[in-house]
Amino acid sequence: MVESLLIVEELRKSFGGVHATDNLSLSVKTGEIHAVIGPNGAGKTTMIAQLAGALNPDSGRVIFDGKDITNLAPPARSRLGIARTFQITSIFQEFTALENVALAVQAHDTHSFKFWRPARNDSKLVDPARTALETVGLFDRANIVARNLSHGEHRQLEIAMALATRPKLLLLDEPMAGMGAEESQNMVEILNSLKGDHTILLIEHDMDAVFALADEITVLVYGNTIASGTPEEIRANEEVRTAYLGDEGTAD
Repeated sequence: MVESLLIVEELRKSFGGVHATDNLSLSVKTGEIHAVIGPNGAGKTTMIAQLAGALNPDSGRVIFDGKDITNLAPPARSRLGIARTFQITSIFQEFTALENVALAVQAHDTHSFKFWRPARNDSKLVDPARTALETVGLFDRANIVARNLSHGEHRQLEIAMALATRPKLLLLDEPMAGMGAEESQNMVEILNSLKGDHTILLIEHDMDAVFALADEITVLVYGNTIASGTPEEIRANEEVRTAYLGDEGTAD
């Protein structure tokens, strides 16, 4: 039996009278890609913020790798092996791709910041940065300044920055947002290559990508889990089809 790396138990978070997450529970097994889907306002980004430690839940628990991390701050969760990407990329536009990833390594390993002249020559930072860039297909773009990269390459770079911290769990918040068909397909191939070696919790609106990648899918509506299962089970679930997927099993 595959061990669950992440267990979320009855997570609740309200903003005034709005229940962003409401009795939300799910389990993510080691090595799987677990997608979380739902309409806008379902509570997906609020959920991921609570998992990363950016928001504290009103109640419920987050168990990661056997430890209760419900009250841990984001840096402590990062050190335990949780890495997050965002809907809007958070990269340094004036630095090269390599420098951005090396900075992520430096920040995670709590090196003193000597800024870029010495840091870019530190093999302890640069070597894992180059490996991460190669993993996401950006090895040949390592010395390109980030502002000169395409939108799709920015997304690849952000994933490289997360991978360089050697995470046990990747929290990916809409990695294909704003991409065209070709860029989305490239991202699907990248994420598929990570399957098995990395555990991924994926929030994504692109249903073609979700069903191509996910081992397990959890569906949220109004902050609550209405279904969780394999892609085939989710496609066949009448409640999910009514609430979200529609007749063709795709997003509106």
